[in-house]
Amino acid sequence: MPEDQGQNSPHSIVTDEAPITVPPALPLVPAPPPGVLTSLPSLARWATLALVSFVLSAALFLSHIPGALLLGPMAAAILVATNGARLSVHRVPYMVAHALIGCIIARSLDLQTLKAVAHDWPIFLAIVLAVIAASSLLGYLIGKADILPGTTAVWGTSAGAASAMVLMAEAHGADARLVAFMQYLRVVFVATGASIMAAFVFNIEGGAAQEIVWFPPTDWIELAKTVAVALAAAVVGAKVRMPAGTMLLPMIATTTLHVLGYITIDLPEWLLAAAYGLLGWKIGLSFTRRILRHAASALPQVVGSIVLLMGFCGGLAFLLWWLKGIDPLTAYLATSPGGLDSVAIIAASTPVDMSFVMALQTTRLLLIILIGPAISSFVARRLKA
Repeated sequence: MPEDQGQNSPHSIVTDEAPITVPPALPLVPAPPPGVLTSLPSLARWATLALVSFVLSAALFLSHIPGALLLGPMAAAILVATNGARLSVHRVPYMVAHALIGCIIARSLDLQTLKAVAHDWPIFLAIVLAVIAASSLLGYLIGKADILPGTTAVWGTSAGAASAMVLMAEAHGADARLVAFMQYLRVVFVATGASIMAAFVFNIEGGAAQEIVWFPPTDWIELAKTVAVALAAAVVGAKVRMPAGTMLLPMIATTTLHVLGYITIDLPEWLLAAAYGLLGWKIGLSFTRRILRHAASALPQVVGSIVLLMGFCGGLAFLLWWLKGIDPLTAYLATSPGGLDSVAIIAASTPVDMSFVMALQTTRLLLIILIGPAISSFVARRLKA
């Protein structure tokens, strides 16, 4: 080899042994255009997110939209994320939000509810399994049609508490963004439908709007005990890498101690608002414009699945009234597919059997949490077969 050959070639280096070839520089790929928020300091972007979250939450709350404390922050996070905010929620506060969601579920489980379940368990089990089967079939059909991925479709159609289903979906590999889109769209439909049925079909006059005290008198000792138990259980769930363990273990621990009388789960509204807000931010900040287009394209099919599930549950309510003589409105609210919090609010302001409603809703939630992962895996395998 001539001595100056390596010097004249920009892609080779001469050594005492053999020339080393250096690949030519790759062409630069133009970066995507920055959003309007990209140039702002990080603190200013967080402040913008907080302000928009407060405005949207207040607007939704005053409009009596169910789930406003989560939907507002989630919508705000989607807005700033798709405009270049480039923010993310740290793992630790997100884990705390998980633990508090578990406490919220545990709070609905008291001795009265458990007694109602024990007394009418054959009815509860039959109805719950029927609703789970119907929602799973709808999820399978949505996945089969390639409208949404199979596991995402199953968790999105699961008739449980929306926030819990989003966390479970994320823990089992589904797209939490699309699951949240499906779940909270159904919450709005179910809550609106339940209100219309109460007012116009059963001629129930709406009670006074329930006033929320954001900063109530708080038993700080009981609150500290509840939060300490929940956080300790969440840490264990994270350490053992249990799917959704940061929500499930706090739920189990606080439920057990609550039923046995060792703690009183009394969570102030400001703390719940913070937990819902963090969850909404985590989901919303991961949205992209491509995901939004995908969600919009699936909207007609998702709405159709919601209407079908609501109709099926309405049929179950009719059977409860016809075969067991249960009050029609009680039966309708008890079988409504999801939106446990909003159904509880409607039930509290109407003359229904509150224990029966909450017992059936809670039974379905717990059973979905237990068998939902197996259903999701089964559907995914069937779609790949």
